[in-house]
Amino acid sequence: MAAGVPPAQPKQPASQIRPVTLRSYVTPLSIPPVLRPVSGGKPLKILIRPFRHKAHRDLPATPMWGYNGMWPGPTFEARRNQPISVRWWNQLPKRHLLPLDYTIHGAGREVPDVRAITHVHGARVLPESDGYPDAWVASDGQKGPVRAADPSTYPNGQPAAALWYHDHAMGITRVNIYAGLAGFYLIRDSEEDDLNLPRGEYEIPLMIQDRSFAEDGSLLYPAAANGTHPVWMQEFFGNAVCVNGKVAPFFEVEPRKYRFRIVNASNARFYHLTLVPAATSGKAAGMPADAPPFIQIGSDGGLLPRPLRMHYLILAPGERFDLVIDFSGHSNANLALINDAPAPYTRGGEIVPSDVMLFKVSKPLSGADDSSVPDKLASFDPLRRDMVARERILALTEMDRASDGYTMISLLGQKHWDDPITEDPKAGSTEIWSFANTTGDVHPIHLHLVRFQMLNRQPFDPKTYLDSGKMMFTSIPMPPESNEYPGWKDTVKSYPGYVTRVIAKFDLPEGTLARPGDEFRYVWHCHILEHEDNEMMRPFKVVV
Repeated sequence: MAAGVPPAQPKQPASQIRPVTLRSYVTPLSIPPVLRPVSGGKPLKILIRPFRHKAHRDLPATPMWGYNGMWPGPTFEARRNQPISVRWWNQLPKRHLLPLDYTIHGAGREVPDVRAITHVHGARVLPESDGYPDAWVASDGQKGPVRAADPSTYPNGQPAAALWYHDHAMGITRVNIYAGLAGFYLIRDSEEDDLNLPRGEYEIPLMIQDRSFAEDGSLLYPAAANGTHPVWMQEFFGNAVCVNGKVAPFFEVEPRKYRFRIVNASNARFYHLTLVPAATSGKAAGMPADAPPFIQIGSDGGLLPRPLRMHYLILAPGERFDLVIDFSGHSNANLALINDAPAPYTRGGEIVPSDVMLFKVSKPLSGADDSSVPDKLASFDPLRRDMVARERILALTEMDRASDGYTMISLLGQKHWDDPITEDPKAGSTEIWSFANTTGDVHPIHLHLVRFQMLNRQPFDPKTYLDSGKMMFTSIPMPPESNEYPGWKDTVKSYPGYVTRVIAKFDLPEGTLARPGDEFRYVWHCHILEHEDNEMMRPFKVVV
């Protein structure tokens, strides 16, 4: 074993180990280091390797996996239209940290237990750099059936936005990300620079993920008890919320404006977040209206046209929120960020940890706060419905065990991963994709390659649709939420019993060399990782 590499965590029967309960707000927030790759320079080498991580004051360091040996990985900062290249170098061991299920498609014993491929979520890239699930690479050089670029190239030909990168290996994405394989990827541009938003030490990335830990600090990801597969569980919910790899941390701030780039990088947990005044202990001692509002300035695909002031946020896995919080009127106060979203969302029944993080407005003001949040943030051009080449109605379905409703498999378009591709938009065409959710779950649906605009949601009769294929609407369409439109998204909440409509223009990255008949393959999927790993993912192709 190489020097400095921690031994693999033993495969304990995690379902029999009770997770430890940890005290909130006693561990300081950690902020990942920033990488600013040089456009046109040598490929940046990122090591995907084992390391030990201390997630809480009262826990010993535990074996984890991380990009450059940290959780979260380093934060990339790239400039618009300045391409960079990255060599993702797999240095992981042959044995996985966590329990595997060999009955999941693409995760059988004929492939290496440990394999990795990195996807920059929200990036417009060519397929070989997109982190296609079958383009995995093992540390011994074994490769999946699809070729991945080495190095990967990121053109960054898109507006300023908070993207994120994470593992995307077929059949084990849920356990690879749970082991620590995720980080931020920020794109900057001159339009954002000119806005005078909080920056530098006053701009903070916040990656929110739930986890469970044993007393020895080890990660717990239990096998399903009496599930429909030997190990696979339908959704994972931990008993502690981690922010930037720390359990319910505190963060000391000045009485001034801060910008927070938030991603929900959890496996399955949705968050309903509010900010409330708190006692010194962190216990809530007021109402959201008594705390500063969330000033939302951006979402998945970049800046909104104008800021929105809100006192709550609903975050699905994969979604990003770009916020400003003004602490200027709250010197010496404590403000708790708390969660009360049911798990699963919105049905409930699983554990809901409430404590996310605590802001302590305890630092003296280091200088005048000359940052601002202007009334106009970014231009916005609605995609025209009269330019739509096609609307696709795409079913979201689950096959559940009759005895107790436990999920056996989830599907998109009633197709398996290996079925022939049925979604084939023409390059440059505009389409409406309508997700008809016949299940009892809220599914966050993510499309690779494109940003899209939210159109509406409309209730329908799932039984009629499943029985006959006929779409019978039960009411009129509902407009998007105020922070869904106008704006750009790449992940959308699809609610049970609703058709959720989005509109997208399927442009390939600028400068792509293509001939008539060429095909470029990407994927779309549910971003609940347990669903994605069990067939709720489909390829699509953009055809020239």
